[in-house]
Amino acid sequence: MSLRIRLARGGAKKRPFYRVVIADSRSPRDGRYVEKVGTYNPMVAKDHPDRVTLVEDRIKYWMGVGALPSDRVARMLAAAGLMEKPAIPEQTKKDEPRAKTVERRKEAEEKAKEKEAAAKQAAEEAAAAAKEAPAEEAPAEAPAEEAAKEAPAEEAPTGEEKAAG
Repeated sequence: MSLRIRLARGGAKKRPFYRVVIADSRSPRDGRYVEKVGTYNPMVAKDHPDRVTLVEDRIKYWMGVGALPSDRVARMLAAAGLMEKPAIPEQTKKDEPRAKTVERRKEAEEKAKEKEAAAKQAAEEAAAAAKEAPAEEAPAEAPAEEAAKEAPAEEAPTGEEKAAG
């Protein structure tokens, strides 16, 4: 007879309450069990003292006889200091992108870097050209500005010119 330390569900609908029991591994989850060795109430706060209650000496006895805890009960026993924390198995890699997707992303990043480098180089060239050009263009712009200032003064007729015209 292989014994397991596992949870047996009780409580109302949407209000679970579990008993920590020693049961034959072939018996149903909520079926016949050998001994009740604790309780687990997931509805109370994690730091509440009534969340997990265990009869430690009976659990040690049954583990000495050969009972194996389920995964969830093993975590509870590890938290209580009755056994070492179980190893968490490595998760599958299904959430990671496939190889072809990774290649496409790398290519897109490289193209973006090339475009950025080209834009940066063009901006630097434009800045260098702008530094050289203002020295040459400055004298050419000054007479045009002066002519623009003088032109409106000449075009505006005075009151005497209107009467004479």
